[in-house]
Amino acid sequence: MNILLVAATQAEIEPLLLHYGFNKLPDRQKRIGTHTLSVLISGIGMVATAFAIGSYCIEKTFDLAINAGIAGSFDPELKPGDLCRVSEDSLAEFGVEDGNNFMNAETIGLGKSLFSAGSVIGFPYYDQLKKVKAVTVNTVHGNEKSIAEFVERFHPQIETMEGAAFFYACEQVGIPGIQIRSISNVVERRNRENWQLELAIKNLNDTLIQLLNS
Repeated sequence: MNILLVAATQAEIEPLLLHYGFNKLPDRQKRIGTHTLSVLISGIGMVATAFAIGSYCIEKTFDLAINAGIAGSFDPELKPGDLCRVSEDSLAEFGVEDGNNFMNAETIGLGKSLFSAGSVIGFPYYDQLKKVKAVTVNTVHGNEKSIAEFVERFHPQIETMEGAAFFYACEQVGIPGIQIRSISNVVERRNRENWQLELAIKNLNDTLIQLLNS
């Protein structure tokens, strides 16, 4: 299988790069078992992610794309270090306000804002990951009032800054896409002391390596 691994930052997949020796390869492509893995560091956010994938895939084809990274959790059952797979994602802020009401882009015909993961065969550990509903945002939440309003409106379990844009770009270039996230923090008023980045990154990369080796 020809696989594209997309991460917003190199730090999020650094252990995997070191494990497989990618940092010694200028084109970041390597054969792993029966798979050929290419690595793309897209940059943070929706715009950077969509542009990076679109540009990278102009003359390249893949059987599967994987978006891997950290995420914030709205779900009290998802703790820092937990792994999950995103079954559905949305461009949560893409739409219009009408007084106290919010209408998403699809409702009023502005464009697609809801996305689902592609189907994948051959990764038995992937199906064992907790399935979650995600939202993709430009502004990471850190205000109690806005968090409460956002949860009431969208009922998300996690938030990222790239996921739905990744799914959108994969649809546009015709690649099945899946998204694997490791929880780094609870969505709350910004408190870096409560974040567990090292644990989240370690568990994410352990899982990715296990998937690829399977």
